[in-house]
Amino acid sequence: MDLKEIDILGDNVSQHWYYRSKAKAMTKLLGNIRPSSILDVGAGSGFFSRHLLSNSEANEAWCVDTSYRNDSDDFETRKRIYFRRHIDHVDADLVLLMDVLEHIADDVRFLQLYIEKVPKSTKFLISVPVFECLWSSHDIFLEHKRRYTLRAAAATH
Repeated sequence: MDLKEIDILGDNVSQHWYYRSKAKAMTKLLGNIRPSSILDVGAGSGFFSRHLLSNSEANEAWCVDTSYRNDSDDFETRKRIYFRRHIDHVDADLVLLMDVLEHIADDVRFLQLYIEKVPKSTKFLISVPVFECLWSSHDIFLEHKRRYTLRAAAATH
């Protein structure tokens, strides 16, 4: 979750329809994937990592976001959650990029950098906003660079 939205939604984030439905979709997409360690890139509040720590066997999460003022540690249901401005390497078996790539000018290079920071067997779950025709003032507020199409996303592979 973008830290800009925390200022607006406050403590009601977990009740907002968008984040509830996105967390439900994330859980469904993961299916039988049972991560033990999560790397949440562009994590903001850590909403999605916290959701997985509370609702799965995952035992730790590394939330990385350049917007953090300082590195810090916390717990979610007695599981460690680490908030870091950057990270060099982590043995995560799941990487989350939830609404992150649309903020990055060179999204392909950015993704490659994180592929290099985790083991080769690590799974990635990526979500991005779609359809340029849906571009709105909310995209501008969140400082998005683009929206995606399936064709454009596949072409960057």
